[in-house]
Amino acid sequence: MARPGAPGSDLEYAGFWLRVGAVLIDSVLVAIIIVPLMWWAYGERYFLGPDLLMGPADFSIRYLLPAVLVIAFWLYRLATPGKMAISATIVDARTGLRPSAGQLIARYFGYIVSTLPLGLGLIWVAFDSRKQGWHDKLAGTVVVRRRSGGGVPVAFDDAPR
Repeated sequence: MARPGAPGSDLEYAGFWLRVGAVLIDSVLVAIIIVPLMWWAYGERYFLGPDLLMGPADFSIRYLLPAVLVIAFWLYRLATPGKMAISATIVDARTGLRPSAGQLIARYFGYIVSTLPLGLGLIWVAFDSRKQGWHDKLAGTVVVRRRSGGGVPVAFDDAPR
């Protein structure tokens, strides 16, 4: 196997539609966890009421729990279940090595920046040469997978020799 980022590397950037598929898988899995917990905490009124935030359990279940789960998957597997399904991992954009915990936490909170302007920072993956969303750019990460023949080959600036 060639060194990541070297000529003949067997890695490619994970493209927009692959990552959309991964997000859909992750969203379904998170909903399977969150919906029953919200039902248990608030009952039917949670799903029928107009309140944006019903209380501390709502905040903990809807915001803190997904953050902890996603960051934990990234720390231990470098991917969420959706990314694992497409054989993709998150790596440092400069070296191709494991990102730091700080990078992964910054990447998660970078999603806020990416989604606020009508999701433009997420859509950016479709147009960026390295398939980075704004959250990736902020954290200094890229999402890669083994080459399947159709993607852009990966190149790292500071890959170990």
